[in-house]
Amino acid sequence: MSKWEKKFGKYAIPNLTAVLIICYIAGYLLQLLAPAFMEYLTLDPYAILHGQVWRLVTWIVSPPEGFGIFTVLMLVVYYSLGVTLERTWGTWRYNVYIFTGLFLTVLFSFVAMGLQYLAVGGGNPALMQAIFAIQAHAFSTYYINMSIFLACAATYPDLQFLLMFVVPVKAKWLAILDLILLVWDFGTYWKARAWFGVAAIGAALLNFAIFYFRSRSHFHLNPRQIRRRAEFRQDARKGAQARVTKHKCAICGRSDEDDPTLEFRFCSKCNGNYEYCQYHLFTHQHIK
Repeated sequence: MSKWEKKFGKYAIPNLTAVLIICYIAGYLLQLLAPAFMEYLTLDPYAILHGQVWRLVTWIVSPPEGFGIFTVLMLVVYYSLGVTLERTWGTWRYNVYIFTGLFLTVLFSFVAMGLQYLAVGGGNPALMQAIFAIQAHAFSTYYINMSIFLACAATYPDLQFLLMFVVPVKAKWLAILDLILLVWDFGTYWKARAWFGVAAIGAALLNFAIFYFRSRSHFHLNPRQIRRRAEFRQDARKGAQARVTKHKCAICGRSDEDDPTLEFRFCSKCNGNYEYCQYHLFTHQHIK
């Protein structure tokens, strides 16, 4: 991951969560103003194979449900979670997580089409086209957002949310509840042979599973790490004007000359004088 970031990190999209929310808003506007047009934007693999390749991208604007005050609250929460993850992991790693989820969703949609084709028989092309057009609405960024919440809960398990704006609940318990509900929905879709629903949930769960098992060593910032980061920020503020040494991150290569707001610190666990910026101090692989 670090090697890829050195080569392709400059192409990462900053504040990607805001881009996703803008896609949400565009989808709700289209749903309100031109609902028939939305049928040409869904992730329909059958239509994609018949030339409508724009659906590989435009499905991102497909809203998962009707617009309401609850939707506004959820968008605000997901924006906050996305920004938190991007600041913790860095822009590159966060981009990889989101785009991996999107890619897996597209890939699984074609697998679901094949399973649906075998289940129905595929003898009537018009019937198959109608079935795929209806089930394509199962694909939206709803489950991608769910995977963002699961990743945030895995990274900050003790983060508290106010349930119903009153009851404080830790993120890890909400994540466990969400996982149970997702697995339940997955089983329900599987039992009903609703393969598009299976694919939508399966892609999000697989994306989170890949992230979780590859990044467990970077979870749970302990109090010592938090204290070290706070001390470093305090020292950086005191010596900002007198600082003459050039700092450079060993992962992304950015220095304090490139961005004066970046904070740098040496890693005590690495064998050698390796310095990292604030985005990679807690996410890099230790050099032994």
